[in-house]
Amino acid sequence: MKIYTKTGDKGTTALVGGRRVSKGDLKIESYGTVDELNSWIGLLRDQPINESRRDLLKEIQDRLFTIGADLASEPEQVRKKAIPSLMEEDITLLENEMDKMDAELPPLRSFVLPGGNQSVSFTHLARTVCRRAERLVIRLSEEEEVNMMVIKYLNRLSDYLFVLSRKMTKESGSEEITWKPRM
Repeated sequence: MKIYTKTGDKGTTALVGGRRVSKGDLKIESYGTVDELNSWIGLLRDQPINESRRDLLKEIQDRLFTIGADLASEPEQVRKKAIPSLMEEDITLLENEMDKMDAELPPLRSFVLPGGNQSVSFTHLARTVCRRAERLVIRLSEEEEVNMMVIKYLNRLSDYLFVLSRKMTKESGSEEITWKPRM
């Protein structure tokens, strides 16, 4: 099977179910941003500091593919076809992991500036792409039916990525740079 089909040469792509839409469609922008996030999570998974979290990060990538499949489908196709779905346990897993990390971190008393070291910076980039994906999916939900678990998962994942950035900062011995507003 060839990777190129030439069917998108005029700026359209097919959804699950076959309907063709513009590659600029909000639906495509939404799952394209989830795909971008998945790549950032892969980069995080490859960081030596995340050796102990590789399986969890791979699990998150799998859930992001699930979200992509859901978003690439017409609502009626989701009901008809065997498309993977998110479960409440997926969100609970993120919450439990955040709770474990939080228990080992100092209380947060101010905003944290992204950075500190390269791996932490990658985590902040993933977090901001996750927030963008969440905003796009929320906009999409204002136009058509969207699985609300997708929004909930993306919201929780961005929280997880923030806590992960703090945990990685501590593990790497880097300085957590807090925002001190100029007055």
